[in-house]
Amino acid sequence: MAKELPNDALLTEIFQKVSSAKTKKEKVELLQKYNNPGLRALLIINFDESLEYLMPPGEVPFKANDAPAGTEHTRLDHEYRGLYRYFKGGDNSLTSMRREQLFIQLLEGLTKQEADLLVQCCNKDLQSDYRITKQVVAEAFPSIEWGNRG
Repeated sequence: MAKELPNDALLTEIFQKVSSAKTKKEKVELLQKYNNPGLRALLIINFDESLEYLMPPGEVPFKANDAPAGTEHTRLDHEYRGLYRYFKGGDNSLTSMRREQLFIQLLEGLTKQEADLLVQCCNKDLQSDYRITKQVVAEAFPSIEWGNRG
C-alpha cells in the first residue's frame, strides 16, 4: 500500500500523490480523501474557464523563499481565502500595481513549490507538471459548479 500523507500535507504533496496515481478511480479517491477548501480553490482556478486572472500572464518576478520547508512559510491551504483579489470581480478597489505587489508578497511567503503551483493554476497550466484532468476533478467533486465566475 502506498504511503499515506500526513494530515498537514502541503498542497504540492497532495497534487503530486494524485498525479502519481495510475488510474482515474485512484485519482478521484485521493482527491476526495485529501479534500480541503484550498485544494478545491486551486482546482477551480485552474479548470474554470470563466475565471479571468488579472495579473500579466506567464512567469511572475518573485524572490523564492529559500527557508527550509515547514519553517517561516505561509501555506497555500491557509492563504486561498485571499486569492479572489487576483481575479476579475474579486476586489475592484485595488489598483493593478497594488494587486501585483500583494501577489508577489504572497508568493514570496510560500515555499517555492507552492508558489510555482499557484502561478501554474492561475495560468491554467496545472497539467504541465501534474497529471490531473478536469474530468477527474468533476468526478471527485460533483458539487463544484463550473462557469459563471467573475
